[in-house]
Amino acid sequence: MSIRIHNFMGRLGWELQKKCPMLSANAYLKLQFATRAKSQKKYIDLFKEGEEPPMPLVVNLETINRCNSNCAFCTANKYAEKRPYMRMEEELFYKIIDDLADWGFKGHLTLYGNNEPWLDTRIVEFHKYCREKLPDTFIFMSTNGLLLDIDKVKQIVPYVDQLIINNYCEDMKLHDNVKQIYEYVKAHPEEFGDVEILIQMRYVKAVLTNRAGSAPNKVETVKIVKETCLMPYTDIFIFPDGRMGICCCDNFEATTFADLKTTKIKDAWNSEEYQKVRKLLKGGRQNYQFCKHCDFIDAGLRMDAVNAVLSGDDTHYGARQYMFRKK
Repeated sequence: MSIRIHNFMGRLGWELQKKCPMLSANAYLKLQFATRAKSQKKYIDLFKEGEEPPMPLVVNLETINRCNSNCAFCTANKYAEKRPYMRMEEELFYKIIDDLADWGFKGHLTLYGNNEPWLDTRIVEFHKYCREKLPDTFIFMSTNGLLLDIDKVKQIVPYVDQLIINNYCEDMKLHDNVKQIYEYVKAHPEEFGDVEILIQMRYVKAVLTNRAGSAPNKVETVKIVKETCLMPYTDIFIFPDGRMGICCCDNFEATTFADLKTTKIKDAWNSEEYQKVRKLLKGGRQNYQFCKHCDFIDAGLRMDAVNAVLSGDDTHYGARQYMFRKK
């Protein structure tokens, strides 16, 4: 077990985000688009080799569509939220996890989307069920940490491989409760088993991507983005009502590719409609209306897992290559 604090580019990166937000965001995106093109093409080509596409690398399951943070870049923040309140029915949750188990899923699973998972009072019990049904899956929790304390950390660690605490702030300092967690775990590592705890310093007013035009501080709907997107090739994104949407950038829950109340998750992933979208996006985001202005890009989990698969390590679909793995 270990706990560490990560701050991308340290003080320099922090100051760039504060003083030159658009320059910082756009330069980062250009770099990522340029360096991942070859790997993206290779991974997309895998979808043409077999009768069925490869399993998703990541399943994002949102059990409640609410957040308690005020991140300027996200329309799910507590001041910008427009979605009707939704909390997933327990029967539906268990059905989806059972579907994943029947499918033999061994990738990454997170009970998180555009929300704060600790707002769902059932979140520990849900993780316990996931661990029991999916023992070989890499389960990670991503939280803003505002509701977190040492007791909650102790409750969740038996059921996750990784706990990510996003410490959103303006001053590059840990929140008091997160600092207490950090100091306690450092002093008592034996209490937290093999779980890795990653505290990420995040600038709460950062300009990141436009998230398909939904980001409150970067609503770009003019420029057409011609690069392809890996999300429909790597991720399943599930809304609390059981619908499978296109990705995490659908903050307003506007897309639907399947209703998992009545459809097996495997069938939804392999559906003709979803495969049509993949073929369109292979040629660029301009080919699909929802994505044509979206500049979202994920440089972490997905590309690490993609590169692991391309290198021949398909164990848990690259989960071992993503930062940490249970021994």
